[in-house]
Amino acid sequence: MTHSSQYGHLVHIATHEELRLYELIPNVVWVFDIDKHGWWWGNSAAVEFWGLGSLQALIDKDLSGDTQGARDRTLQTFELAVRDGLTVDPWTTYPNGKPKTLLMMHRAVLLGPERHRGIIAYINEQVNMGEQPENLLLMEAMRYTRVPATTFTLDGDPVVENPAATDAYNYLYNQPLDEGMCAFVARFADPAQGHACLQRVQAGEEGRWDFIMQTVEGPRRHSVDIRRTRHPLNGDFLFLMVEYDFTELYEALEAVESARAELHDIAMKDRLTGVHSLHYMQEAAKAELAHADRHQQVLWLMFIDLDGFKSINDNFGHNTGDEVLREAARRLQAVIREEDLLARIGGDEFVVLFAHDNTEADASSIAQRMLDTLTQPIHALGHEAHISASIGIARFPDDGKDLESLLKAADGAMYRVKKSGKNGFVYVRG
Repeated sequence: MTHSSQYGHLVHIATHEELRLYELIPNVVWVFDIDKHGWWWGNSAAVEFWGLGSLQALIDKDLSGDTQGARDRTLQTFELAVRDGLTVDPWTTYPNGKPKTLLMMHRAVLLGPERHRGIIAYINEQVNMGEQPENLLLMEAMRYTRVPATTFTLDGDPVVENPAATDAYNYLYNQPLDEGMCAFVARFADPAQGHACLQRVQAGEEGRWDFIMQTVEGPRRHSVDIRRTRHPLNGDFLFLMVEYDFTELYEALEAVESARAELHDIAMKDRLTGVHSLHYMQEAAKAELAHADRHQQVLWLMFIDLDGFKSINDNFGHNTGDEVLREAARRLQAVIREEDLLARIGGDEFVVLFAHDNTEADASSIAQRMLDTLTQPIHALGHEAHISASIGIARFPDDGKDLESLLKAADGAMYRVKKSGKNGFVYVRG
């Protein structure tokens, strides 16, 4: 397998002879063949590190038991080294079956006549993490988890971060921080929130909070989990911050809420005229009637049916009819007070529930003003339309104790107006 076309810019090491100078280096150096998943070469320090007797023993070392995860991690290191030129990060190895955590540097190369993908590994520093499994697992988890994880000093300076955190915030490393701002605070879209969060952590708080963080992808909504910890080497107090990006979830929930609000608006408003719907009237009337009942007030409900509307649809078309309905609703709304409830409950039927105690004379005056305004010509889409209205008026609580019974009573009164010539109003008990 050759990779000269994709990785042609990498240094090609054709033979072991080209690496003889590495024998003069006391530090451990080895070369790993990615495509064969095995050692290609190592200096004497590397052979000794693995407790082997010869270079050939290192090359022949059986790695068939490595998991796919281990193979993927090695390939990931190669690709990072191709991209960045050099990687520096902690690795856990197991010479003689005992774990050792090493701070290692890797460079990407091509190996042998087949130009296999390879990495030159240099042990930069052996980190004395001990053999505590939890420390080793933490190092591995931080490196390979896909969520940003960073340990900070209590001053907000990063100690170590995993590749996900580096990818999210690498833009910060190419610019100076503002005076008085630490790396922790610089991640926040709102620095004031970052300062406040750091103060809480310095005061000993732990917890999970939601913030907008300024990442390379722009502002993102992160759930930030912060826990106090100790440095494994010197015992200094640190804190670990793990960030969970829930931007897509938040946006999805916002879309659901927006759709719910839109559906609610559709349910509560008549889409054609913009006045309230029957559903809204049913909900609002409960409170109005209950208030009137407690205070022994009289309320009036008007059932309004437009006269002559069918002929407008027949003669001028439905678009003109729709405009006539919108204008009729505007005229009715202009007659009543803002706190009164106007709803369209059918094709050309409207209902008004008055919100306060009124006399019969008040109700009659309003009904007459409705008739007067509706009989004025309506100019719609180049046509002059003429309508009037038949209005039935019910009284609470005499004609009904709830909206349904009031509507039924007012509807019956309205039909009496229709039968007697239209363009008028009458009371249920009139």
